[in-house]
Amino acid sequence: MKIIDRFISRELIVNLLFAVAVLSLVLVVGNIFRKLLPLLVNQDVPVEYILTFIAYVLPFSLIFTIPWGLLTAILLVFGRLSADNELTALRSNGVSIARISVSLGLVAIVCTAISLWLNVSVAPAAQQKLRSTILDLATRNPMALFGSDQVIDQFPGRKIYVGRKEGNRLENIIVFEMNEAAMPMRVTHARSGVLEADLANQRLLMHLYEARYQQRDEKDPFDLRKVRDGINMVEGTLPIGLEELYQKEKRRTSRSAMSLEQLMEQLKSDDAVQQSASRTEINKRFAFPFSCIAFALVGVPLGITAHRRETSMGFLLSLVVAFFYFLFIIVADTLRGNPAVRPELLVWFPNLLFIGLGIWMFRRLARQ
Repeated sequence: MKIIDRFISRELIVNLLFAVAVLSLVLVVGNIFRKLLPLLVNQDVPVEYILTFIAYVLPFSLIFTIPWGLLTAILLVFGRLSADNELTALRSNGVSIARISVSLGLVAIVCTAISLWLNVSVAPAAQQKLRSTILDLATRNPMALFGSDQVIDQFPGRKIYVGRKEGNRLENIIVFEMNEAAMPMRVTHARSGVLEADLANQRLLMHLYEARYQQRDEKDPFDLRKVRDGINMVEGTLPIGLEELYQKEKRRTSRSAMSLEQLMEQLKSDDAVQQSASRTEINKRFAFPFSCIAFALVGVPLGITAHRRETSMGFLLSLVVAFFYFLFIIVADTLRGNPAVRPELLVWFPNLLFIGLGIWMFRRLARQ
């Protein structure tokens, strides 16, 4: 039996690492480069910032890819054992399915422990650092926020369109200055401009050339007949304060980026909605790692009954199972602001459902 345990453990671990790597490549690198490649190409963002984004988003992705990868590995390994009739040979020699799955149980427990550590401690801290990266970028290199043919909306109260950027020189510039209702009260057009960082005073200086502006009426901004044209400027300077940007980024911390201590502190709030959201986040962090156990119980019967060797079939089947599990989690998470439906308990429902279903399927398989 030790030989069998070593064989199954090795196959599970190899396939688990492969599945996690593939899924992380899809979920992390694809998503990161979809968002950040334009920054790298058009906005002169240093490569180290791209690597920093990837490093910080990886722990958050692993809380999904480890359970999903374990499910995929189980389906592949037990599907191959079943297709090659190796399970039939073992069972005909008196080795039960439960005994064959002992090594899987140990792997599932280790995956659960790692996922719990990631969910509770590592992923929230990494996400918080990920959110602060844009603040660090604005602090050290604020001109990197500008790019060609893009709208820059990071600055509170302003939206800035730049047609083309080369170094710190800009062309075809439109600056929208917004009111509290996000109405563009003043629009400035400039043929060209030059960016200058004044970090000592926490601001950017945008030197505009051949500029003109339009101003809406303060009392009746919806009446376009009252829009008046301003003077044409050969040269002018538009200061853009960075302090509000820094404060805006600091206030953007979400609950998923909060530490467990911060969430526990929010439970003392008098706001019932805030209490419910914090309780749901806490329960989700502890409930989600047990998906490894749930997937282990469901995966063995599915892998054996599917009776397939193909890797593509294993990935497809794991995708279907993981989709329904994650769908329950997403629904519960969207309801976290509604205390009446007890969303902190709903996040445990997928585990109970899949564990119950897995036990029933496992016992049914063992009796065959």
